[in-house]
Amino acid sequence: MSKRTVVAGVVWVALTALAFTADPILGALVLIFGGIGVVVVQLSSTWDEHPDYEARELARARRRKVKWEKNAPKREKDAARYAAARASRKNERAS
Repeated sequence: MSKRTVVAGVVWVALTALAFTADPILGALVLIFGGIGVVVVQLSSTWDEHPDYEARELARARRRKVKWEKNAPKREKDAARYAAARASRKNERAS
Protein backbone atom coordinates (compact mmCIF):
# COMPACT_ATOMS: atom_id res chain seq x y z
CA MET A 1 0.00 0.00 0.00
CA SER A 2 1.41 3.37 -0.95
CA LYS A 3 1.85 6.34 1.34
CA ARG A 4 -0.64 8.26 -0.78
CA THR A 5 -3.31 5.61 -0.13
CA VAL A 6 -2.69 5.69 3.63
CA VAL A 7 -2.95 9.48 3.69
CA ALA A 8 -6.15 9.36 1.63
CA GLY A 9 -7.60 6.74 3.98
CA VAL A 10 -6.80 8.77 7.09
CA VAL A 11 -8.30 11.93 5.56
CA TRP A 12 -11.37 9.95 4.51
CA VAL A 13 -11.91 8.55 8.02
CA ALA A 14 -11.48 12.02 9.58
CA LEU A 15 -13.87 13.69 7.14
CA THR A 16 -16.40 10.89 7.57
CA ALA A 17 -16.32 11.27 11.36
CA LEU A 18 -16.77 15.03 11.08
CA ALA A 19 -19.58 14.66 8.56
CA PHE A 20 -21.43 12.11 10.72
CA THR A 21 -21.30 14.47 13.70
CA ALA A 22 -22.84 17.22 11.56
CA ASP A 23 -25.49 15.16 9.73
CA PRO A 24 -25.92 11.40 9.24
CA ILE A 25 -26.98 11.79 5.59
CA LEU A 26 -23.95 13.95 4.85
CA GLY A 27 -21.81 11.43 6.71
CA ALA A 28 -23.17 8.58 4.59
CA LEU A 29 -22.45 10.58 1.45
CA VAL A 30 -18.85 11.28 2.53
CA LEU A 31 -18.47 7.63 3.57
CA ILE A 32 -19.56 6.25 0.20
CA PHE A 33 -17.87 8.73 -2.12
CA GLY A 34 -14.75 8.96 0.04
CA GLY A 35 -14.44 5.17 -0.03
CA ILE A 36 -14.69 5.24 -3.79
CA GLY A 37 -12.02 7.94 -3.85
CA VAL A 38 -9.65 5.89 -1.67
CA VAL A 39 -10.12 2.88 -3.96
CA VAL A 40 -9.36 5.04 -7.01
CA VAL A 41 -6.22 6.37 -5.31
CA GLN A 42 -5.10 2.80 -4.54
CA LEU A 43 -5.72 1.62 -8.10
CA SER A 44 -3.95 4.62 -9.59
CA SER A 45 -0.90 4.13 -7.37
CA THR A 46 0.02 0.93 -9.27
CA TRP A 47 -1.00 2.16 -12.72
CA ASP A 48 2.55 2.51 -14.07
CA GLU A 49 3.59 -0.98 -12.95
CA HIS A 50 1.47 -2.68 -15.59
CA PRO A 51 2.67 -3.19 -19.17
CA ASP A 52 1.40 -0.82 -21.81
CA TYR A 53 -0.55 -1.79 -24.91
CA GLU A 54 2.52 -2.27 -27.09
CA ALA A 55 4.18 -4.61 -24.58
CA ARG A 56 1.04 -6.73 -24.24
CA GLU A 57 0.64 -6.95 -28.02
CA LEU A 58 4.32 -7.88 -28.44
CA ALA A 59 3.90 -10.71 -25.92
CA ARG A 60 0.74 -11.88 -27.71
CA ALA A 61 2.54 -11.79 -31.07
CA ARG A 62 5.34 -13.94 -29.65
CA ARG A 63 2.85 -16.49 -28.30
CA ARG A 64 1.02 -16.57 -31.66
CA LYS A 65 4.31 -17.10 -33.51
CA VAL A 66 5.26 -20.02 -31.28
CA LYS A 67 1.83 -21.56 -31.77
CA TRP A 68 2.00 -20.98 -35.55
CA GLU A 69 5.41 -22.64 -35.79
CA LYS A 70 4.27 -25.52 -33.60
CA ASN A 71 1.29 -26.21 -35.88
CA ALA A 72 3.21 -25.86 -39.18
CA PRO A 73 3.44 -29.64 -39.81
CA LYS A 74 -0.31 -30.02 -39.25
CA ARG A 75 -1.04 -27.22 -41.72
CA GLU A 76 1.26 -28.79 -44.31
CA LYS A 77 -0.45 -32.15 -43.84
CA ASP A 78 -3.90 -30.56 -44.18
CA ALA A 79 -2.80 -28.66 -47.29
CA ALA A 80 -1.53 -31.89 -48.87
CA ARG A 81 -4.80 -33.69 -48.04
CA TYR A 82 -6.79 -30.80 -49.48
CA ALA A 83 -4.74 -30.77 -52.67
CA ALA A 84 -5.16 -34.54 -53.01
CA ALA A 85 -8.91 -34.25 -52.48
CA ARG A 86 -9.18 -31.49 -55.09
CA ALA A 87 -7.13 -33.52 -57.54
CA SER A 88 -9.32 -36.58 -57.04
CA ARG A 89 -12.48 -34.49 -57.50
CA LYS A 90 -11.01 -32.94 -60.63
CA ASN A 91 -10.17 -36.42 -61.99
CA GLU A 92 -13.71 -37.65 -61.20
CA ARG A 93 -15.23 -34.72 -63.09
CA ALA A 94 -12.89 -35.22 -66.02
CA SER A 95 -13.86 -38.87 -66.32
